[in-house]
Amino acid sequence: MPVLDLLDLPAALPPIAPVLGLDLGEKTIGVAVSDGMRMVASPLALIRKTKFTQDAEELFALMADRGALALVIGLPVNMDGTEGPRCQSSRAFARNLLRLRDLPIAFWDERMSSVAVNRMLVDEIDMTRARRGEVVDKTAAAWILQGALERLRNLPAAEA
Repeated sequence: MPVLDLLDLPAALPPIAPVLGLDLGEKTIGVAVSDGMRMVASPLALIRKTKFTQDAEELFALMADRGALALVIGLPVNMDGTEGPRCQSSRAFARNLLRLRDLPIAFWDERMSSVAVNRMLVDEIDMTRARRGEVVDKTAAAWILQGALERLRNLPAAEA
């Protein structure tokens, strides 16, 4: 299955099925999960990157555990709308996953997700820097996934 346009994702899924959202970092992968109705995204896990096949197996295990049937991967588009090396890396990650397993994958523009999440964790929750480091990636994954879910419901995307 090729990577899908986000708006084509629902047609590739049963009406009720969770989706995982990913925030791909250099050292970690933040993972979030939606509910079965795909209304709400919640932070789920942090995968510390080792080797791609091990990371993929850990991701597939999380999918199986939650019954998730698809992935929404954050695409770190530049502020001017162009795609740089980080976008290429995200696209390569998706292609490599598809070599291991045929599953629906879509991208969501994640511009400013980490900035927004850090601001929320500091300003609204007053979280310490050390604690923020533990939760920012999976919370950013939830931010990304929530934006995609809202777009699929034809609501304005979450502010990024």
